[in-house]
Amino acid sequence: MGQALPKPGLRPFLPADLPLLVDIYEESIAELTGEDYSASQQEAWMALAEDNAFTEKLTKSLTLVATVEGSPVGFIALKDNELIELFYVHPAVAGQGIGTMLYHAVEKLAGARGAPRLAAEVSDNALPFFQKQGFQPQQRNTVPLGDEWLGTTTMEKRLTPLEDRKLSS
Repeated sequence: MGQALPKPGLRPFLPADLPLLVDIYEESIAELTGEDYSASQQEAWMALAEDNAFTEKLTKSLTLVATVEGSPVGFIALKDNELIELFYVHPAVAGQGIGTMLYHAVEKLAGARGAPRLAAEVSDNALPFFQKQGFQPQQRNTVPLGDEWLGTTTMEKRLTPLEDRKLSS
């Protein structure tokens, strides 16, 4: 019989997390996107972590960190209560519910704060996850990254207004 994984935790982003989150970001791209993007596209994508804008997205957004035994294994950043800006899970825990836990926490927080919708610019490999969460594609995009272009899809999910949720409870 397989050994049960330790129960994952959830906490706010701390500045000291930055190096580990960069590692999660880069390893996630390197190991989980190879079927959809070329090596040069992946390198251009990973290079974004070297920009100050990456750090600003983490610090200026509502950023939640998933942990296992106290170590970060994934993160999600929500900007302006509606836009999922960054969302990455370490390949070692991919498919084990960490991403779902992070997403549900952000959806619950956004809904409680009155957000009418959530939106995300989604990589091709993440499309099935977002569709499973109830997101609908809005438009196809081509994003320039240095000398490369990445195909993404803008996706949106309408949230049930808080008043309607209270009425149905």
